[in-house]
Amino acid sequence: MPGQVGLRHVEPVMGTVVTIDVRDPSIGQGAVLAVTRWLHTVDATFSTYRDDSAISRLDQGTISLEDCPETVAIVLDLCDELTKRTNGYFDVCYADHLDPSGVVKGWAVDQADAILRAAGSGDHLINAGGDILMAGTAGADSPWRVGVIDPFDRTRLAAVVAGTDLAVATSGVAERGLHVVDPHTRQAVKELASVTVIGSDLTHADAYATAGLAMGRESPTWLDTLTGFEAFVVFADGSSWCTRGFHSEVSVKGRELIEDHARGRFR
Repeated sequence: MPGQVGLRHVEPVMGTVVTIDVRDPSIGQGAVLAVTRWLHTVDATFSTYRDDSAISRLDQGTISLEDCPETVAIVLDLCDELTKRTNGYFDVCYADHLDPSGVVKGWAVDQADAILRAAGSGDHLINAGGDILMAGTAGADSPWRVGVIDPFDRTRLAAVVAGTDLAVATSGVAERGLHVVDPHTRQAVKELASVTVIGSDLTHADAYATAGLAMGRESPTWLDTLTGFEAFVVFADGSSWCTRGFHSEVSVKGRELIEDHARGRFR
């Protein structure tokens, strides 16, 4: 019966650890193997740490876009779209090198989700280094619940997101290192500790979280304009903010955050 515990697989790939949690017992190892093969193909194509990857060779000028797998053009088109949607704060170039990493992971997980769904799975979760896509339920009609790490204390949660068919992406100084750069000024942005974005797909949620972090203090104004996505921001001074549609189940802090924002106050 769908919703019961099925199988769980952990795969080191794309410079992180990807956990695939399938709750439908009718789904076999073959579907999970197809997902892991896909993720390794993505890694071989897009890793900026491999000199032989298509994206590295394209950046070096040793091959043209026409020589690359068609997925490269698909991802670069996505990057162009996201650069426009984020007013240039999602930047595919880093240190004058082509680096679409900010969209590749989310996009790869969305495609992995499609592989599992095509195999018949309706209840699964894919966690790629803390960026998560949830499909269906965790069991017995219960929603999936995932925690948003407190950027100041990784042993604690800043929020918990509960949902079905939902993507959750967080970008923060803990994940990206101490230096977050505004692509317009090339100056370090220090106002924010983390940005979490939730929505229907991980491709956009991940890119929006990355862009939101780079925007600094202006991030909430932009995040509030997004259609179909909600956001939760933790500032460097420990205060927080969220969009009106963001629902957190976490303790008193989370509920107070929602209540304060509903009254039109920023914490």
